[in-house]
Amino acid sequence: MGYRIFLAGASGAIGQRLIPLLLGAGHHVTGTTRQARKAEALRSLGVGPVIVDVFDAGALSRAVVAAKPDILIHQLTDLPAGLDPARMGEAVARNARIRDEGTRNLVAAARAAGARRLIAQSIAWAYAPGPEPHAETDPLDGKAEGNRGISVGGVIALENQVLGSPPLTGIVLRYGQLYGPGTGVEAASGSAPVHVDAAAHAALLAIEKGEAGAFNVAEPNSYAATEKAVAGLGWRADFRLPS
Repeated sequence: MGYRIFLAGASGAIGQRLIPLLLGAGHHVTGTTRQARKAEALRSLGVGPVIVDVFDAGALSRAVVAAKPDILIHQLTDLPAGLDPARMGEAVARNARIRDEGTRNLVAAARAAGARRLIAQSIAWAYAPGPEPHAETDPLDGKAEGNRGISVGGVIALENQVLGSPPLTGIVLRYGQLYGPGTGVEAASGSAPVHVDAAAHAALLAIEKGEAGAFNVAEPNSYAATEKAVAGLGWRADFRLPS
């Protein structure tokens, strides 16, 4: 039997690849976007679209409560395609706000709606300097400065809220550097890359698998250990959607 899923960020890079996986598994999906034209595209895919801004706490809560989700999936970001360096400075602050204030609003809405599980996107390259590969129990780089400090601060705020909001079971997916369709990056790069399809598949698996906590989701690498996602979620780095 499928679940009722509220997908925040349905029109984003991961959201677009996650939608067919959710529908194919028999779930009923309500998805958010901020733009009317994208709402029509979501409807054409079989998703119940909701036009809402995550920073409008009241409207967001009403939308989530109306959807009556069993599971809320948080895939919201505000970053330029391909992580364009010319646009990253201002984007880092916007993205950190989503991770902090936006996550706080999503958590409150999920609890008000009686959801039982919250799955949220985080990043796998936020660890403090130390022995590698980093396990999920290693500390995050809370002392970082500059743009990295802003970004990691948002990550810490997101993870604390997702993992510390009973009765929700919180699962944090620490994604590596995304590549593939919709990301603006064609080939694997970075310290811990992950294909967008494999990233989406981890969110699908986390609906029913995995205890509360964080999971590094990346291809085998020397920076972040990935055994927990493989064992706890049954995740595979080579997963791809059919062409």
